[in-house]
Amino acid sequence: FWQVLLSGVIVMRPEDPLTFLEEKLREIMEKGLDAVVWYMCIDLSLHPELKRISETCLSTVFGLDGEQLMTEELYAKAWNFYSRSLMKLCLTRWIRYSVLRMNKRKRAKQQVAVAEVHYNVHILRLIVQKWSTWVQIHKEKVALAMNRVQQIFNQGYLNAVLKAWHAEAHRSLETKAYFESLAKESQTGCFETNDLSVRHKPSNLPEEALLQVFHFVNLDDLARCAQVNQTWMLLTQSGSLWSDINFSSVRNKVQDQTAVNILHKWRPYILRLNLQGCSSLHWPSFKRIGECKNLQDLNLSECQGLSDESMRLISEGCRALLYLNLSHTTITDRTLRLLPSSFPNLQHLSLAHCRKFTDKGLLYLGSGKGCHKLRYLDLSGCIQISVDGFRNVANGCSGIQDLLLNEMPALTDRCIQALVEKCQQIMSVVFHDSPHLSDTTFKALAECKLVKVSIEGNNQITDSSFELMSKNCPYIRHIHVADCQKITDAGLKTISPLKHILVLNVADCIRISDGGLRPFVQGSSGAKLRELNLTNCIHITDASVTEIGQRCHKLTYLNLCRCENVTDAGIEALGSISSLVSVDLSATSISDMGLRALGHHGKIKELGISECKNISDTGIQEFCKGTKYLERCYISCCPQLTDEAVRSMAFHCHRLTAVSIAGCPKMTDSCIQYLAATCHYLHFLDVSGCIHLTDKALKHLWKGCKRLQTLKMLYCRNITKQAVLKYTAKLERQEHNDADPPSWLGYDRDGSL
Repeated sequence: FWQVLLSGVIVMRPEDPLTFLEEKLREIMEKGLDAVVWYMCIDLSLHPELKRISETCLSTVFGLDGEQLMTEELYAKAWNFYSRSLMKLCLTRWIRYSVLRMNKRKRAKQQVAVAEVHYNVHILRLIVQKWSTWVQIHKEKVALAMNRVQQIFNQGYLNAVLKAWHAEAHRSLETKAYFESLAKESQTGCFETNDLSVRHKPSNLPEEALLQVFHFVNLDDLARCAQVNQTWMLLTQSGSLWSDINFSSVRNKVQDQTAVNILHKWRPYILRLNLQGCSSLHWPSFKRIGECKNLQDLNLSECQGLSDESMRLISEGCRALLYLNLSHTTITDRTLRLLPSSFPNLQHLSLAHCRKFTDKGLLYLGSGKGCHKLRYLDLSGCIQISVDGFRNVANGCSGIQDLLLNEMPALTDRCIQALVEKCQQIMSVVFHDSPHLSDTTFKALAECKLVKVSIEGNNQITDSSFELMSKNCPYIRHIHVADCQKITDAGLKTISPLKHILVLNVADCIRISDGGLRPFVQGSSGAKLRELNLTNCIHITDASVTEIGQRCHKLTYLNLCRCENVTDAGIEALGSISSLVSVDLSATSISDMGLRALGHHGKIKELGISECKNISDTGIQEFCKGTKYLERCYISCCPQLTDEAVRSMAFHCHRLTAVSIAGCPKMTDSCIQYLAATCHYLHFLDVSGCIHLTDKALKHLWKGCKRLQTLKMLYCRNITKQAVLKYTAKLERQEHNDADPPSWLGYDRDGSL
């Protein structure tokens, strides 16, 4: 009878199916199961109108012969067909109904979602309106407070100006009265000798002290000092001041006439002469150099006017010469031929980047008496030298102790082997940018008792070279192997037993980690180490830095630049190194806490924290409060720093000589005003990328930083070219452009990060 109930529910579609089923069940129980038919639960109004089918039609439908009669099986078959058709119809209607209800629910759900979004937007609009109102009120309060602070500052500043003006006016009155009294005394003839001495004596410093001061000024300043008074003029004529003449400090001003006059007047006293970069000097000056019979140290580097003929004029009289620098000049084999005969006592020779002499010229070094006393030789950048050239050097200068061969991409192991065959007294070697040297070079140098090794930019040197140093160089003190990619922790472990290492530089050796550095620090040289450079050793962590703080008590220089795994925990351990004066923590993960701990040290003179994104004004303020000796500070690319950081530096660190705030977009003219007001020893400043600086900043520097020599102002679009020409004309070097900051600085032309 379940088919009866299902048919009733499908066709009748009652609002309460349960009540409907209960009623029909009671009806079936009353009538009995024998009276159950499939349509008894369907209202009579919904019954289809059935037509009686005649027997002839039935015969046609069921394919009966004329003599066949309807059977029970045929009726059952007809009944089943009709039932299935009816059920299919009912199910189709029910599915259609269900889909309709589902669509209604879906539309209702979408409408609810739209209403919810509308409600949220409405609530957000109300919140933004209230927040905007609060911000406006806050801005007004801040503006009122700033106006009040500005009024107080202006009043204080005005009081200070009036006080200073009053003091100056009082001094002027006293000076005027003093000179009036002098005039009266001169008229009455009552002028005493003591008054004259007071009149001409500019200070109470003794002459010996003034002479020591004059030793540190350049020629321009010395000439100005001579014009102060008669006493100073006589002091500037002292022969001891002219034993060391440095024309390089005024290279852009000195001319032949000036140089000739000075050299001629002071030729008996001159011992050291520096003409580096003096491109305006020619043969008259070089001829006067030949008259300086006592000259011992001559620097002619970058002198464009120097030629072989000029060197001939010099060589005629300077036979006492010990040190000669001819780097970056155009001398040829003719000059090298003069050296052995003209300078028999020569000990120091630099031919760096001289490209016009040949292997034959080096052969002259051993001709005649030869340069057998030569101890220092610099052939950096002389790419024309072959193996034969080095063999010629070895034959003529077997006593060489210091050898520099930088920037020689064609330098090979054979060149060093040819040199070391006879030059076995070499103690110091420098091979920067010589990529073809290998462990064979250090095998050849095994016979030399090396004290200093410096090699950079080489991918052939391996840990085997460190093993050779450990075995053959027990007294080595300086190891520089920067950017040597094949050096690993095993190499550092190998040299850990050495007892005299003072300097270790493994910058850009990216395979170095705690596993090698900690055993080295714990080794024999850890307690004696003075300088340690770990730049870009990305696997170094706080564990190694802590070990350094515990063991390296004599360390003065530490570079952890780009050691990104170093954090505040490691930096705090450095506070126990009382000798530390220079530390570079650029691009590390330190924050204000680590900087505060480092500030308690109190003796740091040089600090680098460029690209430290976690440093804020608070960290700089805390560091500067504990450090009064800071001289060089580099805080480039710290976009979160503001004028307050520079204000703290200027207030606490008056000895600053070099400052870099490049890439700090929040800096304004106020920070430059702070520096100019107190940092009078400043000679280097980099403000590149400080987009808010204007011409006022240059005016402050022009007034306050009289010793400034180098100023970088790249990407400063608010500084005009007119101001640059006006206020930086006397600087030795300045760089400026008004282009937009590049993308690598991390912010746009408006300072937005």
